[in-house]
Amino acid sequence: MTILLLGKDGQLGWELQRSLSPLAPLAAFGRAGADFEDPVGLRDLVAELRPAIIVNAAAYTAVDKAEREPAKAFRINAEAVGLLAEEAAKLDAWMVHYSTDYVFDGAKASPYGEDDATDPLSVYGRSKRRGEQALAEGNSRHLIFRTSWVFAARGANFAKTMLRLAAERDRLDVVADQHGAPTSAELVADLTALAVHRLLRDPASGSLAGTYHLAAAGETSWHGYARFVLERARAGGAVLRVAPDGVRPIPARAYPSPARRPANSRLDTSKLAAALGVRMPDWRFHVARLVDELVGRKRT
Repeated sequence: MTILLLGKDGQLGWELQRSLSPLAPLAAFGRAGADFEDPVGLRDLVAELRPAIIVNAAAYTAVDKAEREPAKAFRINAEAVGLLAEEAAKLDAWMVHYSTDYVFDGAKASPYGEDDATDPLSVYGRSKRRGEQALAEGNSRHLIFRTSWVFAARGANFAKTMLRLAAERDRLDVVADQHGAPTSAELVADLTALAVHRLLRDPASGSLAGTYHLAAAGETSWHGYARFVLERARAGGAVLRVAPDGVRPIPARAYPSPARRPANSRLDTSKLAAALGVRMPDWRFHVARLVDELVGRKRT
């Protein structure tokens, strides 16, 4: 039984190659081999490989740019997902897909559950919501993992940016009124592998099908996130011009952007924890590992 992984070169796709490869033969493709703006090519790829499971980590993720390119965002995040769902259904294959906290408006005072009403604030959020809908409508054998504030050692991330700026500047201004849980792509990939392993053992079972929230435990703001990164880096010997208490909290309105972001990105993960029999690690665990790796890499 083949697993087809799409979006292999992104930060999540890179980790999924690691976590999925022990489970079954893995066919992994990036944009060059699976162009989400080429529907004919996507259909042909699925028809040729006839996978048991499609894991889709490909997405249009340029949140602000999507405000200028709504058609492209919807082609990649919604139309292509619907096409893949239909092709998977023809094969009785499962499809695993990733969505985002941006499907919510962030106005709720507590963490969002899977059944809470969606109301995206941005083109990106609307395109991701439509992708969820297209998958659910096109294939009953699906898993949708909504996650938030995803980071990885590979590629750009918030921690790397804070460390670079803290070495260059005397003060940092960071948004303090948006809250969520920084979530490692490593964690998302590992829990995906747990779910996929269960599907491979019993592909006829529909007990897992549905939407789940997947994020680290705990919560912070971008401001709190930045302070933790600098504290951890200094403890590891990094030389920084900005101390943790030199990070100034600012409101989101002081840092305007084309796309509106939800103020509350907290996700209730109890449904997934119960389904897989796991506990979510606190967000600091994987962030600390990342910072230790980045600081150690600089010192060697």
